[in-house]
Amino acid sequence: MNSFERPITLGFLLRFTLPSMMMMLFNSFYTMVDGGFVSNFIGTDALSAINIVFPLINFVIAVGIMIASGGSAIVARQMGENEPEQARQSFSLLTTFAVVLGVLIVIVSIVFVDPIVWALGSTNALYEYCREYLFYISLFTPCCILQIFFQFFFTTAGRPQLGLIATLLGGVTNIVLDYVFIVPMHMGIRGAAIATGLGQTVPTVIGLVYFFSRRNALLYYVRPVLRRSVLCHACLNGSSEMVSNLAVAVTTFLLNIMMLSYLGEDGVAAITIVFYAQFFFTAIFFGYTSGTAPLISFHFGAHNVDRLKRLLRLSLLFVMVCSLSAYASSVVLSKTIVGIFAPRGTEVFSIASDGMELFAIGFLFMGFNIFASGLFTALSNGMVSAVLSFLRTFAFLIAAIEWLPRLWGVSGIWLAIPVAELLALLVSLVCIVRYRKRYHYL
Repeated sequence: MNSFERPITLGFLLRFTLPSMMMMLFNSFYTMVDGGFVSNFIGTDALSAINIVFPLINFVIAVGIMIASGGSAIVARQMGENEPEQARQSFSLLTTFAVVLGVLIVIVSIVFVDPIVWALGSTNALYEYCREYLFYISLFTPCCILQIFFQFFFTTAGRPQLGLIATLLGGVTNIVLDYVFIVPMHMGIRGAAIATGLGQTVPTVIGLVYFFSRRNALLYYVRPVLRRSVLCHACLNGSSEMVSNLAVAVTTFLLNIMMLSYLGEDGVAAITIVFYAQFFFTAIFFGYTSGTAPLISFHFGAHNVDRLKRLLRLSLLFVMVCSLSAYASSVVLSKTIVGIFAPRGTEVFSIASDGMELFAIGFLFMGFNIFASGLFTALSNGMVSAVLSFLRTFAFLIAAIEWLPRLWGVSGIWLAIPVAELLALLVSLVCIVRYRKRYHYL
């Protein structure tokens, strides 16, 4: 039986989404290990530099997620409508589009690397680190985009386990090369960038081999047919995820500037550490949402109302349990996590530990907001999804960054994201209730 046609039970849902959740967890774990190598063997200034240039990296990730999430919803819906050849053509067109965009971004990033570094807020002390890391990581932009793209489409193709294996191999490659390049070869931050890029290359190659050679698979590459409507719909439908990541880029920039003004480079290093923790604790939500998205799109396209309702009910229960677990774990493990990046007794350790206790409140609300945005993307309502993402990661957060530090100083900076997430939760609830009759998920 096709996996998409199986009855919706909690056991099936967890088995189906587990590979996606594990992929995200491993990705966040590898990112944390990467940061640990940089912080411990190069220095906290190098860690701060990575966070300074992270907005541009986030832009690349945003492009990949936009094409992958918006496109996979279209392809999964076409599969649910029993249009397999059209689904393959759409997939092939989107693959080609992703490669072209990746190459264009590489060219722009390399030509304008110096202006970009200064525009992102680099200080004189961090400039060389920022420039070197950004230059080398930019070379792997197409692989970064395709890695994300194939992670989504392995699930859409009914092969989430292969996506997990690809992610594992890429992550192990990253960790091993981090050690080799940074410790015995003394390549510094350049080594960290190259190790990350090569780690992204591994799942990209696996995806290319699978989708270009498996003609008996559910989904594979065929000669693409240019349909502007598919490209536009994919970009529009995935715009919420892109908006979310672009907003993260902007707010990361603003938080870096704010921390520099209050606490200097140590403050930037501290907030970088907390962001690494956020990646880890929210990975389960992103993984679950991307894992359930093809199911939602398929059953919506096939008009399976009862299964869609059960899917939403079980998802909300799962997100609630995980939200409480993420908050409790982040509070209990805060000092352990911070200690991975900064030695106890240092100023960076003290700032990050204190900040984590306030920042962790946001984990109570993030999961629901992430799922709500992903739900509307899977239902091909990119507009609502984009509005939710924009409010959550930009409008509410910018307002919180602007006003809360005036009231509570540094504590206000740490509370900006939790307050923005709480406000976004209220809007998400309103939207889910409002659109229940159109999509029949309640």
